[in-house]
Amino acid sequence: MSGVETITVAEDEGDQRLDRWLKKRFPQLTQGAVEKLCRTGQLRVDGGRVKASSRLEAGMQVRVPPLPPAAPAAPRGAEAGISPADAAMIEAAVLWQDQHIIALNKPPGLPSQGGSGQGDRHVDGLAEALRFGYKERPKLVHRLDKDTSGILLLARTDRVARRLSEAFRDRTTRKIYWAVVAGVPAPAMGTIRFGLVKAPGHGKGGAGEKMLCIHPAKVNQTEGAKRATTDYAVIERLGSRAAWVALVPITGRTHQLRAHMAEIGHPIVGDGKYGGSGQENLGDGWGAQLGGDISRKLHLHARSIAFDHPVTGERITLTAPLPAHMAKTWATFGWRADDAPEDPFAEAP
Repeated sequence: MSGVETITVAEDEGDQRLDRWLKKRFPQLTQGAVEKLCRTGQLRVDGGRVKASSRLEAGMQVRVPPLPPAAPAAPRGAEAGISPADAAMIEAAVLWQDQHIIALNKPPGLPSQGGSGQGDRHVDGLAEALRFGYKERPKLVHRLDKDTSGILLLARTDRVARRLSEAFRDRTTRKIYWAVVAGVPAPAMGTIRFGLVKAPGHGKGGAGEKMLCIHPAKVNQTEGAKRATTDYAVIERLGSRAAWVALVPITGRTHQLRAHMAEIGHPIVGDGKYGGSGQENLGDGWGAQLGGDISRKLHLHARSIAFDHPVTGERITLTAPLPAHMAKTWATFGWRADDAPEDPFAEAP
């Protein structure tokens, strides 16, 4: 039995029922036990008696009487059926964390969420292994395509998840992707504004879906089409065969970066879906495979993210190292990640 505790409700824990707050902190408690503690006056808030349904606000003081000990902890993620190897893999992907947010450097090939054709092994399903002693399982705030690597944010609470989601919608969050594309886009910096619409008949339940680009002038006349905007900037080039580009998705549509780069004649290297029927790159900008020692995997990486912390207000900027197959391509081409400006678009006159 632990002693009497007085716990202050944290800023991100307010506006919720007492029983829910208590069971998140003390999972061994049943609903009946919480109601009994309230009925007998052992559980108090700001010195007063309360009901299990009473709502808490940030800053309130909760008096918690001695409670039975929690059951011995199972290996991290074991209760959710996560193997030790997968638990170690997802923990190793943690790039940065605090008491509110976890940032992962998602490996390529690992889906963000389950869905048609994605199987049971995905970031959302492995999040149980990322509790790190906190009561709640962290929640995805946004997604990356299965074959796209890089920064992915998870929130430890519903409130922080909502605030981060709002920041994405309000476009106060800035994401910069790195990619290798076939050919060299001209001009070296520009904006792509083609709308996107899902192609009909691509797989059961959305499996294998592909997005079609629609001219901006025809978006309003095309059923299901949504406007989409991407900024791009060429950082380095390999003659006329390939270019290292930075991409900023101003909107966040499915497959936006992949579809947009293919539409302007410069598909992302390794993109079998949008790289055209002829995959060999002969130097004219088309073809999503470079051959030789260059990996056939997708060369698209969420390199950096900058956002206002939803609790502290601090501007956070995070950078994710390249995955192994892209790092090898950089080495083969003699490109150095450290030579790129932090924000290539800030260098524009």
